[in-house]
Amino acid sequence: MVLGKVVGTVWATRKDEELVGMKFQIVRHIDLQYRARETFVVAVDTVQAGVGDVVLVCSGSSARQTAQTKNKPVDAVIMAVVDKLDVTD
Repeated sequence: MVLGKVVGTVWATRKDEELVGMKFQIVRHIDLQYRARETFVVAVDTVQAGVGDVVLVCSGSSARQTAQTKNKPVDAVIMAVVDKLDVTD
């Protein structure tokens, strides 16, 4: 899993039938101080995250384990909206 911040939405009117009804969000990876990193991912949103939300993204075969993405052609999924990080050094 990685931490990220939702920075935008992808609109695709033509897509595989298995993806109809799914919302795609652009998620920029962040570090533990909430600073943006250079990398990003487009992820299926299963938790109704919005732009500006800090989220947990799961990728790879684990992304196909949610009720909405099971056996779908998905490689990244937003599976949680983060309320707070508690980090000790």
